[in-house]
Amino acid sequence: MSQLRSPRQGNSRLHSRLRRGIGIEAGESRAVLWSFGYFFALLSSYYILRPIRDEMGVTAGIDQMHWLFTGTFIAMLFAVPAFGWITSRYARKQFLPYIYYFFIINILLFYALFESSVAMEVVARGFFIWLSVFNLFVVSVFWSFMADLYRDEQAKRLFGFVAAGGTTGAIAGPALTAILVGQLGASHLLLISACLLGLCVVCIRRLLAWQTATAPREPVARAGAEQPLGGGLLDGIRLVARSPYLLGICMLIVLYSSLSTFLYFQQAQIVKDAFEDSDTRTAVFAGIDFAVNTLTLLIQTFLTARLVRWLGLGLTLAAVPLLLSGGFLALGLLPVLSVIVTIQVIRRAGNYAIMRPAREMLFVVVSREEKYKAKNLIDTLIYRGGDAASSWVYAGMRSLGLSLSTIAWIAVPLSLAWALIAYRLGRKQYALYHQTTHQNQGE
Repeated sequence: MSQLRSPRQGNSRLHSRLRRGIGIEAGESRAVLWSFGYFFALLSSYYILRPIRDEMGVTAGIDQMHWLFTGTFIAMLFAVPAFGWITSRYARKQFLPYIYYFFIINILLFYALFESSVAMEVVARGFFIWLSVFNLFVVSVFWSFMADLYRDEQAKRLFGFVAAGGTTGAIAGPALTAILVGQLGASHLLLISACLLGLCVVCIRRLLAWQTATAPREPVARAGAEQPLGGGLLDGIRLVARSPYLLGICMLIVLYSSLSTFLYFQQAQIVKDAFEDSDTRTAVFAGIDFAVNTLTLLIQTFLTARLVRWLGLGLTLAAVPLLLSGGFLALGLLPVLSVIVTIQVIRRAGNYAIMRPAREMLFVVVSREEKYKAKNLIDTLIYRGGDAASSWVYAGMRSLGLSLSTIAWIAVPLSLAWALIAYRLGRKQYALYHQTTHQNQGE
């Protein structure tokens, strides 16, 4: 006990509370708090900009939104090979900061374009596509890094709390937007977002220093951790194609993104029908974000780790799609504003608080190359491919005259299929973990 309470291991009142309430063990508190701060800054940066993107999507025309989703997918076709190139040639301590520096420069360029008021319609569409790429890319890189830092046992204890850092940032971001947009204007909020991304780089460097310091004692610090991954531009495709486990995760992501797209379009239509004023719609979107993230924070802090421990990873992964199947049933019966808002709050909070941390645990048992290259492909290109395809399917169903209620009924069996795949993946992760553990013990 005296060792646990030594100054070097963070014996403080805060550490004691974290250890009791969250399950943080000796030597982990510094890394967990830096991880929390990293995700806080990252999602604060994104959520400052998200309400602006959502309003731009509505302004561009709901009947044209499938083109924006398609444009995002095309952008991913270029971004994923670029990520494969940089990870093949640069060490982790180099390519992680480089990615954030790149997006900081992007934000500053959009700030200049917004201030110039040149071709605003084109810039607005470009910003919608860019932010959709930015969101998936930087969050995917974050979780790849987390899966590389923590062992499976640590992930199941700590990922819920780490994810709560992002949720706290996702609460702060919309709040800052709502408070400051009237005083500063939307374009100046981009500068705040860029500064927050700079803080992410600080957190990355501190976490790398922590892992280096714990390397002699922790098996998570494997030999060659700071060497380039090597390989080629399209290694992510090769890694996914030869792994049934990763292909199963692809199916999970496609179903998730497709059903989320259906709900996003239905939300846009119902909100547009309910409110004519652009500022009011932006406030509604920000209000939904705030409600989602407040509920998410409560679940992540007090429930996520316990659910994984009580139910196992398989049932935890299946919980959200099972809830969503009930939500689509309700929307099929009553496609009105109160119902869609309730479903979106429950669905998104369930995803961020339960599904997302549990989904990231699936990657802890794969190789480092798969954690970065295959995971990035799945989180970006596969995800946006599902978005793009489902947006065209949705547009086709609407052009055929299908109502919002009918589309909701169609989504019910898809939600159940998603739940089944999620459960099986959770069971497979358990088997892979124990297989790897036995192999390591045999060596």
